[in-house]
Amino acid sequence: MARTLSAPVTVAFDYTRSTGPVLGRFLTGLRDGVVVGARTSSGTVVVPPPEYDPVTHEQTTDFVEVSSVGTVTSWSWVPEPVKGQPLDRPFAFALVTLDGADTPMLHAVDVASATDMSTGMRVQVRWAADRVGAMTDIEAFVPLREDPPAAASTVGTEEATPITGVITPVSLDYVYAASPEESAFYRGLAEGRIVGQRCPACRKVYVPPRSACPSDGQPTSEEVELSHEGTVTTFCVVNVPFLGQKITPPYVSAYVLLDGADIAFLHLILDIPADEVRMGMRVKAVWKPEDEWGTTIENISHFSPTGDPDADYETYKNHL
Repeated sequence: MARTLSAPVTVAFDYTRSTGPVLGRFLTGLRDGVVVGARTSSGTVVVPPPEYDPVTHEQTTDFVEVSSVGTVTSWSWVPEPVKGQPLDRPFAFALVTLDGADTPMLHAVDVASATDMSTGMRVQVRWAADRVGAMTDIEAFVPLREDPPAAASTVGTEEATPITGVITPVSLDYVYAASPEESAFYRGLAEGRIVGQRCPACRKVYVPPRSACPSDGQPTSEEVELSHEGTVTTFCVVNVPFLGQKITPPYVSAYVLLDGADIAFLHLILDIPADEVRMGMRVKAVWKPEDEWGTTIENISHFSPTGDPDADYETYKNHL
């Protein structure tokens, strides 16, 4: 039996949010080389500042500039940093209470080894060379020197406008393991074939294949090679550009019901103006050159109109 296929997958996007007046004030301070906290109704100075008072629930308005020097209250050593962490070498995550603040903030402490860390040690901010109004403007904390250097302020420059929004890249890396049926589907694509699986009970054909029929739960044990032609059932016109987009909008993503299949799958419709794509349109798979094939659905570049008359609605109405 052929082994199942697996592949690394990364899901990523840029998360954009407005900061509001409180977090915006904090991030603006970081860009300008100062740490800003907020005094609550109980007199406690909190860093970073909360947007609302935890007791009165009123919006925070009393801002306090605190020191860039503080004390480690607890810490944890990171011997093997992973992607996205503050440093690419071993470091400590620590809760640091800055002088003038009553609550600690979490950040990295850059020291050579865990033996250089201790609860109660005094540390100072190491500012990033290029600050943009983000938590990473504090590159890390380092052990306190006798005369900690001040960060160069950007106040009075063209960059001194308040920070009102941030863009944060978000990504998830994982390994996708295909089922035996899916693996057969991808191997078929590497041979220029489109294969599905048939349920032995209801006789429905699924592509991409499924291990069991969702209608009756029976294992889909019979492999079926399908036509490279099909019918557009539903579609959408993509007009909005986004990061990583490979095709200039507008273009169409559509569900294509291949001849002989009982479920449609999503792919691109090209070689026709977007506003001319329609339900029932007959299309055919356009394959990339064979020397570019792999075990991937991207072997099919897109679907293109066949020029045949549109399919009758009755033939695909149950597949919308």
